[in-house]
Amino acid sequence: MKFISTRGASPEGVSSAYAIKTGLASDGGLFMPESIPEIDLDFIKELVPLSYPERAARVLSLFLTDYSYEELLEDAEAAYGNGKFNPSPAPVSSLGGGKYMLELWHGPTSAFKDMALQIMPRLFVRALRKCDEERTALILVATSGDTGKAALEGYRDVPGTKIKVFYPIDGVSRVQKLQMQTQEGENVSVVGIRGNFDDAQTGVKKIFSDGEFAEKLNEGGVFLSSANSINWGRLVPQIVYYISAYCDMYAQGSLALGEPLDVCVPTGNFGNIFAAYIAKLMGAPVGKLICASNENNVLTEFLACGRYNKNRAFRTTMSPSMDILISSNLERLLYTVVGAEKTAEYMKRLSADGEYTLTSSEFLKIAENFVGYYTSEDECRATVKRIYEKEGCLIDTHTAVAVSAAERYINDGKAAARVLVVSTASPYKFAGDVLLSLTGEKPSDDLLAPARLLEHTGVEIPAPLSATLSKAPVHLDVIDREAMPSSVLEFALD
Repeated sequence: MKFISTRGASPEGVSSAYAIKTGLASDGGLFMPESIPEIDLDFIKELVPLSYPERAARVLSLFLTDYSYEELLEDAEAAYGNGKFNPSPAPVSSLGGGKYMLELWHGPTSAFKDMALQIMPRLFVRALRKCDEERTALILVATSGDTGKAALEGYRDVPGTKIKVFYPIDGVSRVQKLQMQTQEGENVSVVGIRGNFDDAQTGVKKIFSDGEFAEKLNEGGVFLSSANSINWGRLVPQIVYYISAYCDMYAQGSLALGEPLDVCVPTGNFGNIFAAYIAKLMGAPVGKLICASNENNVLTEFLACGRYNKNRAFRTTMSPSMDILISSNLERLLYTVVGAEKTAEYMKRLSADGEYTLTSSEFLKIAENFVGYYTSEDECRATVKRIYEKEGCLIDTHTAVAVSAAERYINDGKAAARVLVVSTASPYKFAGDVLLSLTGEKPSDDLLAPARLLEHTGVEIPAPLSATLSKAPVHLDVIDREAMPSSVLEFALD
C-alpha cells in the first residue's frame, strides 16, 4: 500500500512508514492511501471473538503493509493492554431510545486521543528504523486540549524523539491545562500561546512548510513530524474502534449483522469522523455520519450548502476541544470527492480568502454520507443535565454536543434503527461546566470542581485525572504566536 498527497505531490506514492515518519507531504498536503482496502461481513464476523489488540492488528495490517502483522500485534498489545485502559479500550453502552455510546476515554489521559496516541509512538519508532532515519524527530503539536496531553504521554522519553506542544492559554479547560503543565519527561516541552487554537494550528503549519527552517533543523540533526491527526499514523488507529464497536454491538445482540449503524461524532478538526467514513468506505455497515458541532459551526454550514467560510467570529465554548474554524482533516474528505487538483485549489482559496464553495455535484456527493448539526451552549448544558437525570449517565460537554445532535437527527425521522454516539472525554476533564449544567453553580476555581462533581454524583474520578489534580505545574511558558518558530528552534537544538 502506497500513500499519496491530497494535493498531488509524489504521485508515485510513499510507504506507510515514510508517511508516518514525515507527517505532511512535501506540498503541504495530507497523506492518503492510494486505495481503500475492502472488508465484508465475514471479516467483521471473524473479528467478533478477538481482543481489541487483535482487532486493531487485523485492521491496521490492511493499510500499513510494510509493517508485519506480528509487529502490529505487538504494538497493539503494548498500547491497549497491561491495564492502560480501564475497563477496556472502547466499550459500547446503551443511552436508550435507539442511541448507543462508544466510550473512548478510558485511557491514561481520559480522552479519545489515547486510542491513537498510545499506539502511534510505537508505529513511529518502527517507521524511523524502516526508513533508516538517524536524526532526532521533533514532534510538533498544536492542541485544543486533549491531543496535547495524549501526545505528551505517548511520546515522553521515547528514544530518538522530542515533543513540543502549543496550546491556547485561555482556550482549554483548567484540568486540560494542568494535565499539560504537569507533564513529566526529559524530551517534552509545553508552551501556551496568546491566541486561539486556529492561531496555534496555523503557526505549526507555517513552521512545517518553511524550507529554510527545516534546513536549520537538519543541520542540527533534527527533523519535524506531527502527532496531530494530519499524520496518517494518528488517524488510522481511529478506524479500528468504529469497526470494533460494530462487532461489539453485533455480539451484544444490539443489531443484526449487516444492519446499518448511523454514527454521530462531536467534531472539530474532522479527523475522528473521517475515520468513521473510511470504515464505511472499507465496507463496514455504517450509515449516515452525523457531524456534531458547537457554536463554532463552520462545518454545519459546509454540510448544509457546500460553502466553507472561516471568516466568522470565533467563539469560546464549554466544549473547547471543538473550538476550531479550520478543520484540517476536511481536506482528506475533499480529496476522496474531488481529487488532488481541485483539493489543492480549494486549500489555496482557503488560505488566501478564508473560504471556498463546492460545485453542486461535489456537494451532493458529500451530502450522501454526511449531515451536520450544531448545539448551542444552552442546549449543551440542558443535555448534560437531561442525560444524567433520565439515564443516570454522566457525560462531558463534547459528548453532550453529539447526544443533542443525535436526538435531533432521530426526531427529524432520518435515523437508521441505531445511532452510535461517540463519547470523547471523561466528564471530569470539564468538571466545572458539567457541574454548572447539573446544579447551576460553578466554583470560582475550576480545579475545585472535580471534588464537588464527585460529591454531587458519586461517579468516580478516573485515577489518572485524580493524580494530576495534586501535582504542581512545571511548564509555565506563555508566548505570542509570532514567537513560535524561535521557541521551536531553541528547544530542538538544545
